[in-house]
Order: sequence, then structure tokens, then C-alpha cells
Amino acid sequence: MSLVKMLQPSNLIRWCRHAGSLPRYDYDLVVLGGGSAGLACAKEAVDCGARVLCFDYVKPTPVGTKWGIGGTCVNVGCIPKKLMHQASLLGEAVHEAVAYGWNVDDRNLRPDWRKLVRSVQNHIKSVNWVTRVDLRDKKVEYVNSIGAFVDGHTIEYAAKSGQDGERRQVTAKYVVVAVGGRPRYPEIPGAVELGITSDDIFSYEREPGRTLVVGAGYVGLECACFLKGLGYDPTVMVRSIVLRGFDRQMSELLAAMMAERGVSFLNTTIPSSVERQADGRLLVRYRNTTTQTEGSDVFDTVLWAIGRRGLIDDLNLSAAGVKTLNDKIVVDGSEATNVPHIFAVGDIIHGRPELTPVAILSGRLLARRLFAGSTQRMDYADVATTVFTPLEYSCVGMSEESAIEVHGADNIEVFHGYYKPTEFFIPQKSVRHCYLKAVAEMTGDQRILGLHYIGPVAGEVIQGFAAALKSGLTVKTLLNTVGIHPTTAEEFTRLSITKRSGRDPTPASCCS
Repeated sequence: MSLVKMLQPSNLIRWCRHAGSLPRYDYDLVVLGGGSAGLACAKEAVDCGARVLCFDYVKPTPVGTKWGIGGTCVNVGCIPKKLMHQASLLGEAVHEAVAYGWNVDDRNLRPDWRKLVRSVQNHIKSVNWVTRVDLRDKKVEYVNSIGAFVDGHTIEYAAKSGQDGERRQVTAKYVVVAVGGRPRYPEIPGAVELGITSDDIFSYEREPGRTLVVGAGYVGLECACFLKGLGYDPTVMVRSIVLRGFDRQMSELLAAMMAERGVSFLNTTIPSSVERQADGRLLVRYRNTTTQTEGSDVFDTVLWAIGRRGLIDDLNLSAAGVKTLNDKIVVDGSEATNVPHIFAVGDIIHGRPELTPVAILSGRLLARRLFAGSTQRMDYADVATTVFTPLEYSCVGMSEESAIEVHGADNIEVFHGYYKPTEFFIPQKSVRHCYLKAVAEMTGDQRILGLHYIGPVAGEVIQGFAAALKSGLTVKTLLNTVGIHPTTAEEFTRLSITKRSGRDPTPASCCS
């Protein structure tokens, strides 16, 4: 069509109508990050009819570790951790099998570290592949590159993986930031060059040997425990307290269980430097902050587990005007940032539980609100979690300290008890730290505010109780529930002794 004809009124009107039907943006949604939150949001958005593009790229760790799509959980978090945890439990089970009559030689048992790592990595790679296929089948476009803001609706990226090469831009109506985080390193000599983190341990080619785990959060304790269970010699360096943010009684009980199993602790201690010796081993210098004394020791491996930082540095958030706090993104109750069409989900947001199921559900709910007319928001209260130590610790709801702080000590009743798992008797396993408690209101039917359990398969035990607690579980209902016998979960239905009573919470028998 010539320019003259196009400018005729009838043709101009037809062209404008056509232009008005074209999308204003290249995509309805661009997701920055291919972990649990980002992928859940992207796939749900496509199911709701949106055009979605997902960016994901993993920068190698200082020792060169890298991985595929799926984020922390799949590659360097929940999945490999659980597999290593299971491997360590199986080593313990071999000794138990002898007591149960199996003709097994349980002397000088040693794992094949390289074979274990290879098996774990093969499983992870299979999950990476399934994830890529799933994205293709669901028609989620995927680019293996880091996306960064040019403005509120425009994302720039490198055409090739990473940040090198030709730069391209796309636009989106909505942007969801779900880049997650990575482990921190202390600012001391040798930390980055000579230490590793949870990003490395699950693919570490050489045996860890004598390992210093710096940090006593759940990542540090879990790593120390599976290393101990696999026959290595871990020491945990604790800056202040173990499991900050968890119930104090349960946390100290868990640490005591670890010590009983041979895990060493350096309490109120911080590292000063790491040096490689002539024999290749690592000399770690440290200081006790209570006594102010200096010390040192030699290890084969140093594993940093001192927390995580949000990956905001490469996003150019200032170009979009997105507010941050420290290294996290500030959001409201709908996961919206201060820029109305930019959202954040998962571990990158400030002040929310950094847990995979939280990330997945919040990502899905956000997509439904954006593209399916839903109004349901993520409920971040009473989220259950588990620490995968040999005796696992699982909890949901308030700690005893939090309940007292919110409601007052006079308004709280704590029901508690030790118990003896039936399967522990024949191999004569220690039951000293098998303990559980329910934190409840004092009056009425006594609504339960928190449940805490240390024992076998804690996550499997607490998951069902978590739904009950969110539905308003009371002590009256709990004690009127018939337990499944003989299980450890039924011990919650037998909780009749309160701390206030001063009675001995140790059971006399199992069947009466």
C-alpha cells in the first residue's frame, strides 16, 4: 500500500484498529530466576493463558561449582541434602540390622564418597532435564542468561549464556523477581580462596575428611550431621547460639543429641583466617568471644554456613525504582514491590521464610492473582519446617519463647513429654533426646500455638499436624484423637503432663 493510500481516512482507521490489537509488550510476564519460586510462577502463569519468558543463569562458585536449572532446592539444597541425610542414616541402619538378626558384617564400614556424589549428581541432572522438558511442554520460554532492568518494563540480557556477547532487550507487562540467594563468605583472609559452602559440598570430588563447619543454623547442623554419619569428623563453630530463630529448648536438645553422637562444637567462637599448609591441609585461626582467647586447628575442609545473601547486584533494580533492604527486596502482602507491576517471590524477599514450599506456593498464587482473577494471598503464618539431623527436629507455629512474649507466661501452657520409639529398643539406641511438646493457650479448649518434635522422620510426623494447627487445633481435640500404635506420631495424642505441674515427663511404659 502506498503512503498516500495508507493515509486515506478509511485505511488509516483500519490500520489503527489493527495496531490497537497488537500486544503492547513482548510478554505478559518476565520471570527473573529459574528456581522453585520463579518456575512455579512461570508455569502457573502459562496455565492461566499468559505469555511468559524466564531468565536463569548460575554463576560458578569460587571453586568452580555450577549447576543447571531448578534453583537451590534441586541442585544444592533440599534434594541433595536429603539424599546425603538418607545415606548417613543407612550407615547407621546397617549396625541396627545386626541387632535385628541380619547376618551383616558391620565392622569397618566406610562409604564410597565419590560414588555417593556421583549418584546424587546423576539424580540432580535427571531433574534438570525433566525441568527443561516441562518448560518446553508448557511453552514457557527459557533463556540461560541474567536479566537486568533497563526500566520498569524492559529487561536486558546477553544473547549467549551469562553476561558476555550481544545485548538484547524484551518488554513485559509484569516482572517477577525470583533470583534467590547464595551462601555468604566471612571477610577474613583465605575464606573465599580456601573454603567451600553448601553450593559445593554435594558435588565435592574429594573426601571432606576432618571438616570445620562454620555456622550453627540448620544448614550447618545438617551438613555436620550427614558428614558424621558418613564417617567423617566434623566440628561446628558456633558464633552465638545454635538454630537462631527456633525454639531454644528444642535447639539445645538437638545440639546435645549431636554431641552425644560425636559432633564437636567450638562455642562462642569466630574464625580469624584460613591458611593452606605445606601438606595441603587448612590451618584455621579463631577467637573465643567469651574468653577472648586465640586458638587454631588443622582441617581438611572448611565449610562456610553463616547465612545467605540475596542476588540483587546484577539486576539493576535502581533503573526500575525497586526498593531494597540490605540485600533483599521489600514487598507487601501481595508480593508487590513499591513499583506496582514488579513483584518478588521466594528467598529474595525480605522477612519471609526461606523455604522451598513457601516459594512454590507464593509463586503459584501470585500468577493466579495476575492472570486468573484470584484474590488469594500467601499465608506466611504457621509454616512447618524440619531440620534433617539424625534425630530430626520439626516444628510448626510458635516457639515457647515467642508464645510467652506475645501472650504472656501466665496465659501459656506447655504440654511435653519424652518418649521411646519402639524400633530403638532392640538395637539399644539412645532415647535421651526423643522429646516433643505442644505450646497452647491456658484457657478454654486451649488452642495450640506451636508443636515441636525431635525424633525419627520428624517431617513426616509434623506435616499432618501442621494442617490441623492451621485449622484451629486445640489440646481438647488433640487428646481426644486416637493415636496409631505403635508410632511416634501418636505421642502427641498422649501429651497430658504440663511443665507447670513439675511432674516427670518420662514415660514408664509404652502401652498403658
